[in-house]
Parts: sequence; C-alpha cells; structure tokens
Amino acid sequence: MRPPAMLRWAAVALALALAALLVAAPAAAFYLPGVAPNDFQKKDQLLVKVNKLTSTKTQLPYSYYSLPFCKPNTIVDSAENLGEVLRGDRIENSPYVFEMREPKMCQIVCRAQVDDKQAKDLKEKIEDEYRVNMILDNLPLVVPIARQDRDAVVYQGGYHVGVKGQYAGSKDEKVFIHNHLTFLVKYHKDETTELSRIVGFEVKPFSINHQFEGQWNDKNTRLITCDPHASKLVTNSDTPQEVEAGKEIIFTYDVGFEESDVKWASRWDTYLLMTDDQIHWFSIVNSLMIVLFLSGMVAMIMLRTLYRDISRYNQLETEEEAQEETGWKLVHGDVFRPPENSDLLCVCVGTGVQFFGMLLVTMIFAVLGFLSPSNRGGLMTAMLLTWVLMGLFAGYASSRFYKMFKGSEWKSITLRTAFLFPGIAFGIFFILNALIWGEKSSGAVPFTTMFALVLLWFGISVPLVFVGSYLGFKQPAIEAPVKTNKIPRQVPEQAWYMNPAFTVLIGGILPFGAVFIELFFILTSIWLHQFYYIFGFLFLVFIILIITCAEITIVLCYFQLCSEDYNWWWRSYLTSGSSAIYLFLYAGFYFFTKLQITKLVSGILYFGYMLLASFAFFVLTGTIGFCACFWFTRLIYSSVKID
Repeated sequence: MRPPAMLRWAAVALALALAALLVAAPAAAFYLPGVAPNDFQKKDQLLVKVNKLTSTKTQLPYSYYSLPFCKPNTIVDSAENLGEVLRGDRIENSPYVFEMREPKMCQIVCRAQVDDKQAKDLKEKIEDEYRVNMILDNLPLVVPIARQDRDAVVYQGGYHVGVKGQYAGSKDEKVFIHNHLTFLVKYHKDETTELSRIVGFEVKPFSINHQFEGQWNDKNTRLITCDPHASKLVTNSDTPQEVEAGKEIIFTYDVGFEESDVKWASRWDTYLLMTDDQIHWFSIVNSLMIVLFLSGMVAMIMLRTLYRDISRYNQLETEEEAQEETGWKLVHGDVFRPPENSDLLCVCVGTGVQFFGMLLVTMIFAVLGFLSPSNRGGLMTAMLLTWVLMGLFAGYASSRFYKMFKGSEWKSITLRTAFLFPGIAFGIFFILNALIWGEKSSGAVPFTTMFALVLLWFGISVPLVFVGSYLGFKQPAIEAPVKTNKIPRQVPEQAWYMNPAFTVLIGGILPFGAVFIELFFILTSIWLHQFYYIFGFLFLVFIILIITCAEITIVLCYFQLCSEDYNWWWRSYLTSGSSAIYLFLYAGFYFFTKLQITKLVSGILYFGYMLLASFAFFVLTGTIGFCACFWFTRLIYSSVKID
C-alpha cells in the first residue's frame, strides 16, 4: 500500500471510530473543572442523583435501585463518559425533591413492603457494609464524622445502607436499615445578586421504626415518630427499623440549608482532605531525598570509573598491550550482536514507549487541573484515549529497532506490536468482566462500551501503529559504533553475584523503592474508594522512577560488560522490569493487611487487575532501563579507539 493511501485510510478509520465512540458512550458536556459553576435562586429545584452502591469488602458495585429503595415515577439515566462506565458508575435520578434554601422536615418518600428476596438482598448488602452514593450539583454525598484525637471532622463518602445491632436487653443480633436521612446542603451566597452556589452536601443517616395515625395516605399521612408540626424530629435511632420479610419500611428525609464562607472554587478542598496527610508529605520527601542521594552517588562513581577506563583504553599503544586488554572493551565485537527473540524485544520496547507517552501526557493534563476528581471518569477516559493515540509512537519505536536488528518483515512486527499487549489486557479484562456480570453487578461493562473499546483498538490504535511503523521503517537503520564479529565470542564463567537471575532481581529493588510509598496511596484510592488528587507528587515520583530505572540498569550493565558478558539486551530490559515482581508482591501484602475482602470473586478481581497493572509496570520500567542501557553502550563504545 502506498503511503498516501495508508494515511487516508488511517484518517477515515479515526473519524469513524470517534463517531462510533460518541454513539456508544455519550459523554457529558465538556468543561474545565472549577470553571463552570451553577447559580441558584431561592426555591430553585435541586436535582439529587443516586449513584452506585459500593463496598470495600466486595469491590462489586450495584445499581441503587437493585435494592427496594423508593423510586421516582420514571428512572432516567444520566449521560456518562467512557471512564464513568468503566468505573461502574450508574448515575440516575432520585425521588428526593430539594428546593434551594427551603428547609423540609419529615418528608415521606414512600412506604415499601419487602418480600423474602428483597429482605435477603438488604441483609447481604448490610453485612457487606455497602454504602449509598448520591450526587448534588456534581458534589458527592459525604457523612461527617468527628475525630476525638485531633478535634476535627473527617468525611466518608456515602452512607451505609444499614447496620447490625442488638435491641436493649437482647443478645440476638439484628439487621437495621437506614430509612431516615437528614441532609444538609451548604451554600455560598452572593450578597449583591442573592444567587447561591452549592459548596457542600452532607447527610446523617438514622434507622427509625416509623408509626403513623389512622389509615395510610400517600399525601396526607402524619407520622407519630416524625412530625414537624409537633416539633418531633428524628435525632437518634433508639427505635430502629428492622429488616424482615413482610415488614413495611417507611422512608423519610429532612433537608436543611446552611450558609458557608467556603467559596465555590474551594468546595472540593473538604472532600480531598486526607487523614494522614502529614505522613504522606514526610514519606514522599524522605523517599525523594534517599533516591536523589543514591542517584548522585551512582552517577559520580560511574563517571569517575568510566573516565578512567576510556583514558586507559585510548592510551594502549603497543600490540602486546592491546592483546592484554580486559574489561568491557574486549567484547566490542559482540556487544551489538542481535539478541535471541529480537522480534519480541522490539514489540516490548514499542509497547513500553506507548505506555511512557500515555503516562507522561496524562500526568501533564492532571497536574494542570484538567483531570480533577470533580471531572468523574475523566482520568480513565484520558488514559484510554492517550494510549490509543500513542500507538503511532509504539509502531515507530518497534520498527526502528527491528530494522536495526536486520529485520525485513515490518508488517509482521507491526501486527505483533498492535495486538500483543492489548490482546492480553483485553483477554484478562473480558474474563474479569464475565465474573462481574455473573455476580449481577452494575460494574459489568455493557456490550456497547465493549464494542466502543474494540472500535478504539481496531479503528484507531491499529492504524496508527501501522502508520508509525511505516514511518520508522523508512528511516535509515541505526548503525552500531563498532563492527560485529561473524563468530560470537565465548562468554567466560561468571561469578555467582553476576548470575542473571540474581542481578535481575537485585535491579528491581531500587525502582520499586522509589514508588512504593506513593503506591500505597494509589491502591488506597482505588480499592478503598478514596480520592487521589496529588498529581504533582505523582509526577515527581514518575521522574524519580525514570532516573532510578535508568541508573540501576546502566550500573549493572557496566558490571556485566566488565565481566566480558555481552548478552545485555534482554538483561537490561529485565533488570528494571523486575520491579513489577515486587509491585505484585506488595499488592498481595496490601490485600492481606489492608483489605477485608472475603468473597472468592472479589479476590480474583483484585489479583486479576493487579496482575494486569504489574504487567504494564513491567513493560514501562523495562523499556526505560533498556533505552538507557542502549544509549549508554553506544556512548562508551563510540568513545574508545577500536583497532
């Protein structure tokens, strides 16, 4: 295929895939987080939306209306972007009616009678500590909890469906549902225009066994247990509502409004406060100082040693001196010999370049504030789209190295680059999604979204990989600074500490040590449903990771070449890539020490996704180490005189 035709085909495929993506996963209107406030006048209607039910014990989200909660006349799904769908968000309207700055007390939502199945579902969800998530003006609902140790208030996302407890004087444990909600909407009012902006959305849940007078009437029933006319409001759960089949549950709510000094631009600050922020700062700074100190020492040693080696090699004048030379110069005729499975190495490097570009661009956008937590699903959507577009660089990198290794079938290497890692990732994701679907969880990705993902892959990523590969293969081959001997040199017997397995495992410790502290907060945000927002620190840790991967790989590669072992290609990739082993082991440690997952399916989901994350981390760090080592070997062998 001629280049113009290929480029036209890629452009058409890109346009079609983007159009199909818009149809399959409609997104909300684009805005910059923090630049699109909503102003409300007094008595304006406020739309309260419900989101998924979540639990840190099962990691399986469910739709709000999967439980026998009160429903509006018509359930309307909100438009969600691709990231929200993949996160399992299911945003729908609710029967709760708020009017701006108009308090309401003891409002009856509905009366529901639960059957055997509904009672069983409620009990299971309460046992698994499921939380109800709601949204008002793009703010998530939180429960304020007073901390005695630091005289402050912390906030937990969503309220528990119910609790387990005992009646006074009884030892039998019962299950109670939170059927009365006391909402508090905080607002910031403009004194000149009298317009208000919502800056907080809180709730205190109660369990109350409501009683009423006379016959039930949906509109005019007066409750005995909650009556604003008699100044009787719900302030505790002394008479809780038990969950039992055949029993009726009356759902009620209060809503109050409180003026706040917090401005709209700062309304997310409360939600993003971390209870261990001091530990976070101290750990990051401590890790940064240690890594920078080690990096400085390594760089100084390498520069001094290399300078001495190059000076000594270049001063060898006689033939006898040249024959007696030892060290890394001795293997100059074999050091650039193509390795075994060079095609696979090219594919891995190309995929690593794709990951590197995705993370770099995504983190830049996140640091600039485009991917703040207020833009739900924005981070995942950005990562997916950036990954797809970086296919251009993946194809270019893999074909450049492939041509350097004297390869000629560029289409073959292109196909493997386009399908190897995405195919493995999609296979694991499909199996895990089938398990979620089997649990009837709302976290299962719908068919339309699956189709959109496949379309992104085949319609955009694959054509871009082909374009990048074609452009890379058209470039002149990368020339080695020294000639390669026709007959490979025999590698002498190595000392035990230069064993490949030993050096590879040792090499992964430092890169993992540079990120494991930040890794704790990332895992906490993912699996304990907390907000992650310190992208500036994350970007700094990413830079530290690049430096440590490069330096530890260069050091061990230098020692390997000094031992006259020229098989550095794959070992340089595996040296820094082995940090993924420690990442997966740490994920197991985190699972058993921080999480309370008991279900088999939930455990499979956790380790399945962490295996996928570790694989991606292996490809990324391995590529960084390989590229650094490739630059290093070309540099040192071009700096000495080879006879």
